[in-house]
Amino acid sequence: MQVKRIIANLRTEDPALADRFYRDILGLGLAMDHGWIRTYASPNAMTVQVSVAQEGGSGTDVPDLSVEVDNLEEALRRVRDAGIALEYGPADEPWGVRRFYVRDPFGRLVNILQHA
Repeated sequence: MQVKRIIANLRTEDPALADRFYRDILGLGLAMDHGWIRTYASPNAMTVQVSVAQEGGSGTDVPDLSVEVDNLEEALRRVRDAGIALEYGPADEPWGVRRFYVRDPFGRLVNILQHA
């Protein structure tokens, strides 16, 4: 048996609120919409990962999600243009990533990062 994918399920009373953040800012496509559930996906193949952490590194809280992007400065511009407050960073971390934290529309802490 092989794990094919892992899906993060975020509880909310209004799934459509995710569009502005996950589609418009992060650029994920709306892959499924049943009204009560919306799934956003990347057209790129992704590696399956599960992280279990005591802290988020550099003394930060453990984020609910980590999203690796290919252009952190563009992600940062989109976040700022949308008026979303940064919770941490941007910071160049000693383990080789540049990242920042924001909260999605549901209050989840999201770590947006790019490997150096």
